[in-house]
Amino acid sequence: MLLSAPLTCLVVDDNEMNRLNLEHLIELTPQLELVASFANGLDCLNFFTQGGQADILFLDIEMPQLTGLDLVRILPVPPPDIVLVTSHRDYAVDAFDLSVSDYVVKPVELPRFLQAVQRVVKGRQAAPAATKPQASLAASATENEFLFVKVNKKLVQVRLDDILYIEALSDYCVLVLDKQKLIVYSTLRRIEERLPSPRFVRVHRSYIINMRRIEAVEDHIVQFAKVEVPVGKSYQEGFQRQLKEF
Repeated sequence: MLLSAPLTCLVVDDNEMNRLNLEHLIELTPQLELVASFANGLDCLNFFTQGGQADILFLDIEMPQLTGLDLVRILPVPPPDIVLVTSHRDYAVDAFDLSVSDYVVKPVELPRFLQAVQRVVKGRQAAPAATKPQASLAASATENEFLFVKVNKKLVQVRLDDILYIEALSDYCVLVLDKQKLIVYSTLRRIEERLPSPRFVRVHRSYIINMRRIEAVEDHIVQFAKVEVPVGKSYQEGFQRQLKEF
């Protein structure tokens, strides 16, 4: 990791031993600098609302009054890079919906901790501060090559290049890939926020397409192999502009 200055860090965990362990791991990592450590989410929220700043937030999930997931959803914009730390794997789906930088299961040991830090560094290199996404879901808007989605209560990794288009289906979405279709429990809007733009474009209230996979455009129809996707009237002007600029 080549950094011009250490990344500033916060630790939030209501368990003192876990909190001290994270503080120790930060101390062992020259690229990191601990700014503050909190025993609850409310104190952390107050830190940010009073103008405090940090590059990375190492955050426990299960805490009284304000859980880690709730804290992520209400952090001031722009939020820090977030590494969720928990004793349970059951929160993985919620974590990926929030597009945090990493999800680490306790007890946290140095090799796994350094891996999480490396992911944060790579994400920052891919998305400079001037253009860093400002929504909690938007960490996936960097040019990652895959997306995790929830299929039948299981997280499935999907290569972005394999996606032809995504279709809304009530509270679900259908990811149409080269060789299969995946039914995902998510709204189209939530999926859209996790996809890199202008690579993926909304062309209809019910469709998002992969611009790299378009084979032809005729009238108001986008063609992918033998499949056709309509372009909604209100999306036509923006889509034509995206075609010229892509």
